[in-house]
Amino acid sequence: MKRIILLIAVSLIAQTSFGQWSKGKGKGFYKLSAWYLKTDQHYTDTGDIDPNVTRSQFNVNFYTEYGISNKLDLVAYVPFFARATQNNVFSGTTNALIQEGEAVSSIGDIDLGVNYNFFRKGKWSASAKLLLGLPTGEDAGGSDGSYQTGDGEFNQYLSGLIGYSTTLKNTPLYAKAYLGFNNRTQNFSDELRLGLESGINIFNNKVWVIGRIDIVESLQNGSLNAQNNTQGSIFANNVEFIGVGLEASYYITKKLGVSLTYGGAVSGRIIAANPSISGGIFLDIK
Repeated sequence: MKRIILLIAVSLIAQTSFGQWSKGKGKGFYKLSAWYLKTDQHYTDTGDIDPNVTRSQFNVNFYTEYGISNKLDLVAYVPFFARATQNNVFSGTTNALIQEGEAVSSIGDIDLGVNYNFFRKGKWSASAKLLLGLPTGEDAGGSDGSYQTGDGEFNQYLSGLIGYSTTLKNTPLYAKAYLGFNNRTQNFSDELRLGLESGINIFNNKVWVIGRIDIVESLQNGSLNAQNNTQGSIFANNVEFIGVGLEASYYITKKLGVSLTYGGAVSGRIIAANPSISGGIFLDIK
């Protein structure tokens, strides 16, 4: 999904409800956050790192999981404000202005779906998730059509997740693994996605520290030009990466908290090579 690419790993915003496999009827997790990526280099289609004109992506988004039954959750990710910008370009010798900067603002691509917890026994749990990626963002903005807040395609992402939660000396911790298939339209290549996530709750249940590894592999079965522009677009076709991320979430009260996430690609193809950062405030109704 777009939120996995936007994190460049951390994430289909891998927004997490901190080890809980399903929310439960009438319970929910709600998060308002801002995400920012500033990139002056990108991974090429051969995996090398090349420089590019400095561009940035920014969005303000709302993420939620809401339990409509004890096993079924509704999931939504809504980047209701997204902005793509490029700095002015100056000559390295004369300092003359070569190209004026631009900016495009719009809503981003929305993800809507469900998560079904079909197995739970002891400390183990398994679920299936279906997400629909709506092409609500701008896929061809600016003077050259390369300013994007979305990829312009409708995709369907189906994944399976297995997790284990326990306590170690009264300290809660968990681990999850997922495998998914992303069916993409508009001549984009389909994708395989897999990843690992682990978290530990410290400081008297006040802080969750979470680490993630996410992998996206293109099936190379689309006819769209692999790279829409020379700037390492995060919305290009045949994007691939291995990404790592770290999140810290602090509970101010039993329900209200704040979080900070930092992540980036350690290798990739046709993807920004700089890390991204996000921060937000959440409400966890258990």
